[in-house]
Formats: sequence, structure tokens, C-alpha cells
Amino acid sequence: MTDGAVAAARAYYRALDEHDYDALAALLAPEFVHDRPDLILEGRGRFVAFMREERPQKETEHRIDTVYRAAGSDDNSAAGPTDCDSTDDQPTNVAARGRLLTADGDRITGFVDVVSVSDGEIRRIETYTD
Repeated sequence: MTDGAVAAARAYYRALDEHDYDALAALLAPEFVHDRPDLILEGRGRFVAFMREERPQKETEHRIDTVYRAAGSDDNSAAGPTDCDSTDDQPTNVAARGRLLTADGDRITGFVDVVSVSDGEIRRIETYTD
């Protein structure tokens, strides 16, 4: 498992892009929820199955521009670029801003994912796209 919320978020994108579904599952809490504009996926098993077997485009890259500590994080720190670690039981929220690219490097969409990490596991991701 990763050391903090930022590391967990970066490992999540790496696992998706490398099709490493065992690593992806290891990052997620059993009750994981992914809330995105087109659907909500509930449960680690359901999410991993969707990513492995059902997503429309698998040959993509998540190009992460910046990871921010979300405003209103439980540690009361300022919003902004961060490499913070989370070690407490309360969710730590980070926001990852990036672009989803095709295998050829063409832009599919821009996105911001709000990633909630607690006890070393990703509990929830809320995705916002342009």
C-alpha cells in the first residue's frame, strides 16, 4: 500500500494505465465508490471488473498535471500543490487535475478527480470532466 493520499492517487492512475488490476484492487477499499458524470460504480470488485472488461476505451493514458490538497481537508491545511501524507483515520482529500489521452496522445477530455483516502485505501473518487 502507498504512504499517503498523493501517492495513492498517482498509483491509481498508474495501475489503470498499465492494466494492473491486481494493483488497482489493492489500492481500493472494499466499499469504494467512483462517482463520475456518466455512471456511479459501487464496490471494489464491481469497479475493477468494469475497468478490466467494460470500459469503452482501455488504451488510454491519464496525464496528471497537478495533485492538490483539497480545500477543507481534515487537517485544515491550505489548498494548493502538495505531496502530503495521510496517517490518520479521517479521509484525506486530494484533487488530481489532468487529461485523458488516447493511445496516440490525442486529448479525450480534461478532468479533476477528488480522491478520498482513509486508512491507506482509496474510499471514493468523484470525477469532474470538461
